[in-house]
Amino acid sequence: MTGGPTERQEQILRVVRTWIAERGEGPTIREIGLEVGLSSTSSVAYQLRRMEERGLISRTGHKWRTVHLG
Repeated sequence: MTGGPTERQEQILRVVRTWIAERGEGPTIREIGLEVGLSSTSSVAYQLRRMEERGLISRTGHKWRTVHLG
């Protein structure tokens, strides 16, 4: 994919970055949604999958809590 992250993806990156810095692990999908104003967990999961495809984030396990910044 070309181009940088969308505005929503930038919001999610900020949340993930801050969450990891403060808590030592990534947030859950629901926690991300609450922070960026998305009530649908499927919308958050969609954005996270797109970000993972772009190489902006990665996971060490199957859960999103294991997310790492690109």
